[in-house]
Amino acid sequence: MLYPKRTKFRKYQKGRFKGCKADGTQLCFGKYGMKSCEAGRISYQAIEAARRAISREFRRNGQIWVRVFADIPITSKPTEVRMGKGKGNSTGWIARVVEGQILFEMDGVSLSNAQQAATLAAHKLCLSTKFVQWF
Repeated sequence: MLYPKRTKFRKYQKGRFKGCKADGTQLCFGKYGMKSCEAGRISYQAIEAARRAISREFRRNGQIWVRVFADIPITSKPTEVRMGKGKGNSTGWIARVVEGQILFEMDGVSLSNAQQAATLAAHKLCLSTKFVQWF
């Protein structure tokens, strides 16, 4: 699973994030990629599901780079628990994604195969993405 071995703090605040990012918006490793069209949060399960969808489409050919990492813990309180008594326990991990950030990069396959894989992976993610190509 994609989550850190250890973090500086056990629990984080949600934070309000928006806007664009200067780094991580260009293809660095592969010829094709998936770029986010909006800011949001992606869970570690969604990242892994998208990665598996791409690798299944490639049938062990080509190469995949995952450019996002779920490093922020998400907490929730159990059901039917009264208000107060502090913050809940950590239940999962998310990655913060801003608009224009590259999520996945692909190489070693044809253009049509990479586009099909990106479409399948986009269905697994909770935010809109677009296919980008290196020129």
